[in-house]
Amino acid sequence: MNDKISKTDAEWQAQLSPLAYKVTRKHGTERAFTHDDFPKQAGVFRCVCCDAPLFDQARKYDSGSGWPSFWAPREDAPLGTREDSSLFMRRTEVYCDRCEAHLGHVFPDGPEPSGLRYCVNGAALRFEPVEKG
Repeated sequence: MNDKISKTDAEWQAQLSPLAYKVTRKHGTERAFTHDDFPKQAGVFRCVCCDAPLFDQARKYDSGSGWPSFWAPREDAPLGTREDSSLFMRRTEVYCDRCEAHLGHVFPDGPEPSGLRYCVNGAALRFEPVEKG
């Protein structure tokens, strides 16, 4: 899944909910605790824009921040990072390298084994349960 996805702004608006569009295409942030209802079962969190697999449920944890948090992405996740100095802060933005969707930020205050906290907007994710069988 290395192929880049490129769409016009109008195409993204037609595909996404208003909140998902604001977050992923306009670098917005949803309110804390907006998406604390993701299932706890085994599964994969995918990019809401291009469906790329980003995070596994097994790497999700409750950071208390109000946003879905993960200690590491999937090994095959097409994630990129870049410096974000908006809002008078210096942070590291996390984005989907396949479609350039803004996902959230990564911070160095997470649990072991990585010590990282991928703080992701729930509106940028789609959960896909893994079928047992």
